Amino acid sequence: PTPKGVYREKAMTRAIGNRSLAVSESNLRKTAIRILGQGLVSTEVHYIQRTSSATATQQELDAKVLAVRKMPWASLVEPE
Repeated sequence: PTPKGVYREKAMTRAIGNRSLAVSESNLRKTAIRILGQGLVSTEVHYIQRTSSATATQQELDAKVLAVRKMPWASLVEPE
C-alpha cells in the first residue's frame, strides 16, 4: 500500500496499434497536433487525403503528416 499523502506516478502510455483508421480531416489534425504540436492547414489535409487510400495505420498517418510538412508548397496545391 502507498503511504497516506504519497501518490504513485503511473506512466501514461498508449500502445499505438496496427489497426486501420480513416484518413479523415479530424484524424489528420489530431495526428499533426500530437506529432508537430500544431495543426495542418486545409491544403495539407486535402493533399494527404488525395494521395492516400481511405484508411491507414497510425504509423502511416504519422509518416504522411511529417512528409507533407517537408514538401514544397507548389507540390501540395492541386492543379486547376
